[in-house]
Amino acid sequence: MAKVEKTFEEKLNELEGIVKELENGNVDLDNAIKKYTEAMNIAKECSDKLNSAEKAVNQILKENGKLEELNAEE
Repeated sequence: MAKVEKTFEEKLNELEGIVKELENGNVDLDNAIKKYTEAMNIAKECSDKLNSAEKAVNQILKENGKLEELNAEE
């Protein structure tokens, strides 16, 4: 069975839940380390997704049909 990838929003909600759980302080050390590792992996996935979305947004379709990167600093 194929694993369904979670949406960015689902991953962000999961990350927020882990952070709240860790901030609560009622997690034993071993479980806290596992949760921290899981949170860091989710944070990297979210960051990668944002970077990908940023690249997509920075491209505009020119009149001739070619994609060109838009540099917001210009």
